[in-house]
Amino acid sequence: MTAEWVSLFSGGKDSSWALYRALEEGLNVTRLLTVHPSDDSYMYHVPATDLAALAAESTGIELVEVHPGDLEATDAADSGAQGDAELEPLEAALSDLQSDIDLAGVTAGAIESEFQTDRIQAMCDRLGIDLFAPLWQEDPRELGDAMLAAGFEITIIQVAAHGLDESWLGRTLDADALDELEALNERYGVHILGEGGEFETLVTDGPHMDRPIELEYETEWEGTHGRLRITDAYLG
Repeated sequence: MTAEWVSLFSGGKDSSWALYRALEEGLNVTRLLTVHPSDDSYMYHVPATDLAALAAESTGIELVEVHPGDLEATDAADSGAQGDAELEPLEAALSDLQSDIDLAGVTAGAIESEFQTDRIQAMCDRLGIDLFAPLWQEDPRELGDAMLAAGFEITIIQVAAHGLDESWLGRTLDADALDELEALNERYGVHILGEGGEFETLVTDGPHMDRPIELEYETEWEGTHGRLRITDAYLG
């Protein structure tokens, strides 16, 4: 029996790209694993993780969900200790999976964050499994172009950076948007793919999905940042 892989998955573009690339490489991905923080987090994507279930249904891959509650990131005094603590529920879930499947490794969507990647790699080392991180240290614009070329449909669901106004909420991350983000990167240092939390995304369609995710939403804007309040979501 082929060893099985778990894709660390939020529904956003980076984890979705890691999943897609793993499938393209022929890795036997049999689980998606989503961590649902109830508030802020140093380690995990937070907005709209409840929609990961729709994405999982569209990909046809079983979803494992972890609900760690409030990670108390807002009050953290030591970011390193906070990151280590936040990883514990994920590691426990993967350890439990190891008793059920022959776990080969996990996929992760980190691009530049050593804070996250170093911790995930250390966790994999402790569990004796591999890490597949196909976005790591890749050029952000080239990655964005590759996602679009592959057929990813990416919706921006949250923004929090100088230069990104309310008009970006609900916008499709297409070639024109990438051009504008490149200009904002040069002017303000905004990461082209939002790696520092400048914006968050949801993949609503892609080659790894059988049906697109349709969204109904309202925008919430608070002067310098905002998000979509999704009122309904379903598979088309």
